[in-house]
Amino acid sequence: MSAAIQLDPATLPDAARALRAEVRAFLAEEARAGRFDPSDPSSGGRFSPEFSRRCGEAGYIGMTWPRRFGGGERSFLERYVVTEELVAANAPVWAHWVADRQSGPVLMRYASEAICADILPRIVRGECYFCIGMSEPDSGSDLFAARARAERVPGGYRVNGRKVWTSYAHRAHYMIALLRTSPPTKEDRRHGLTSFLVDMSSDGIEVNPIINLAGRHDFNEVVLEDVFVPDSHLLGEPDLAWKQATSELAYERAGPERFLETIYMLQALVEQAGPEPDDRLAEGIGRLVAQLSALRQMSVSVASMLEAGKVPVTEAALVKDLGTNWEQALPARVRDLVPAPSVAPGNLRDFETLLGYSTLIAPKLTIQGGTREILRGIIARGLGLR
Repeated sequence: MSAAIQLDPATLPDAARALRAEVRAFLAEEARAGRFDPSDPSSGGRFSPEFSRRCGEAGYIGMTWPRRFGGGERSFLERYVVTEELVAANAPVWAHWVADRQSGPVLMRYASEAICADILPRIVRGECYFCIGMSEPDSGSDLFAARARAERVPGGYRVNGRKVWTSYAHRAHYMIALLRTSPPTKEDRRHGLTSFLVDMSSDGIEVNPIINLAGRHDFNEVVLEDVFVPDSHLLGEPDLAWKQATSELAYERAGPERFLETIYMLQALVEQAGPEPDDRLAEGIGRLVAQLSALRQMSVSVASMLEAGKVPVTEAALVKDLGTNWEQALPARVRDLVPAPSVAPGNLRDFETLLGYSTLIAPKLTIQGGTREILRGIIARGLGLR
């Protein structure tokens, strides 16, 4: 059965607009104190427990969560504004990013009250960090081909297998892992996957670094060998985690971080253009800004759907596909638009330095959170086309 994609126009409430000024003042003070450099695009991918703790003190983590878990019970649209400002400022958010964006909501939906009461307040304080164990060496973004397995033993499960591209697993306290508990069926290859909360301090876990093109250690391979996971750490229904994983990725896929990761290149382009750009450059900037505006409106619409209690899986996949393709292509588009003689140091960093860094990270943008091929399959399925 086909279903229309729903992306209704949405506007930010007055509370969100007021919050934006507060967040900008917070980030300006952090920058003045030398705690991060807004002109450094690599800063946004850095892991800073100190910055995350200050975000927790300011109320910028767990914003939509219940107060009994330390949350702020604010709207998804208010949270959207905070996310937008943090990403645009290249703030070092990665210590709390995964836990706040997706792991916490998953725990609230599927974990016990005792686990939520223990872990969620620590996330809100910026003191507890998560990684996601989905991709595997032989399956990539095809989650249904996962082979890492969890076998039933007295009191819980014994886990064996490998996860890869696991961002900051070497700093995380917990992993939410997608593991095979039963074989897939001929009728449904999605059957047999189960989600677990894995304590990263457990015996049998080895974390091996994967150095990226920029020379940084963000990614990891996680090897799990006879790791014991208690029954209490099973999340949701056994063998049916594909639905949970899809819902989890709806939180991840449609935020402003899915089109703002190379936004500094558009800022640098405007700076290089100066007050009187030629017609070709002015037209190029105009097109990019119009595209950015459309992506942002779509993303805000998804946030409003989350606020309404919906799970916009198809819409989130669409925003992620369009947004990451746009931000991936942006460095090359900027390079084509700016004539070499006009390039000079500006208020950000040297243009060539920015361009070099954004070119190195661009390939990953359409892979993380699901490749474009996987996303387009989700969109096609949501439209009833497959």
